[in-house]
Amino acid sequence: MNPINLVIDTPEKVMYLVNDIVAGIGLMAVVVAVFIDFMEFHQKPGVKKEKRSIVETGSMFMFFFLFYLSLRFRIGYIHTELNLVRVIVDGLGILLLLTGSVVNVIGRFNLGGNWSNQVKIYKDHTFVSKGMYSIVRHPLYASIIWMFIAASVIYTNYVALLLTLFIFIPFMYYRAKQEEVLLSGEFKNYKDYQGRVGMFFPKIHL
Repeated sequence: MNPINLVIDTPEKVMYLVNDIVAGIGLMAVVVAVFIDFMEFHQKPGVKKEKRSIVETGSMFMFFFLFYLSLRFRIGYIHTELNLVRVIVDGLGILLLLTGSVVNVIGRFNLGGNWSNQVKIYKDHTFVSKGMYSIVRHPLYASIIWMFIAASVIYTNYVALLLTLFIFIPFMYYRAKQEEVLLSGEFKNYKDYQGRVGMFFPKIHL
């Protein structure tokens, strides 16, 4: 994401290289998982209910491209000195990014054949509330939100963060609410599930 010289001769360049490698691995894992879902389930028959949504794989990739451009060309980049605080923040960002990629991939396994590019209820649709779905109601969307926030932090880019907060999250919320309207009409215990589990972030029960 951050252009670095071929010669890795400073701690800051090493940190940039580590960020690039980790971000690349996390991104590739999610892209491969999305590709597999798309190939296996995009044309899945037996649709019971369907609602078209502007928020789907194509529009999400368009946002990613916009997000990537802000990082690649340092639009909104904030230079910070390499110190202990920066190292800690970067470490937390990398951990969040990797967590997001793992949650996304595992969440897709949990969801299985229920996945669809558009908002759909299949005739054989099942109510998934275990695995990553016991942590958040929409782990596929939540994990990508976490990854975008993490990338904004480790690349110290406020434009990328603003894009995530004011464009990506509202769009994900819109898509998630579309799905929940159909799911709550299909599964009687979905309302109870909504009360127990947070949408994009784990709900803390006191």
